[in-house]
Amino acid sequence: MKIMKRTYESPRAYVEEFTPNEYVAACGDSGVVYNFECNAGSRRNGYNVYFDDGRPLASSNGNEEWYAPFSGYHPCGATHEAESNSGFHEGYMYLQNWRGNNSGDPIDVIIWTDNDTDVHCTTNLDMDSWETAKS
Repeated sequence: MKIMKRTYESPRAYVEEFTPNEYVAACGDSGVVYNFECNAGSRRNGYNVYFDDGRPLASSNGNEEWYAPFSGYHPCGATHEAESNSGFHEGYMYLQNWRGNNSGDPIDVIIWTDNDTDVHCTTNLDMDSWETAKS
């Protein structure tokens, strides 16, 4: 009977490098600039604005104003050039009563935050119908 000796080999680890794709799709079309009309509501009224998940974005409503980054909203009526990746969110808003509390029914809106620096809302919920210009 022939006995074979084992030969020692040092342990080896094989590492594969992850190489991400260069193209990553975000919400909206990349490189598109929307002509966003800030038209939700009446300029003479104030509104409390919420993301679809219920988080307050702009509120003067009691304790919510401590959690909302902006205090209330009213439409500026301007048309803004808004890049598709500059902060669009689905949400809703309520008219404020004289105490800043919600009144009436919720109004569905699309919110543009201008990269989290401001609050603009539109009631035109069909982004495909918005006027665009390629950036």
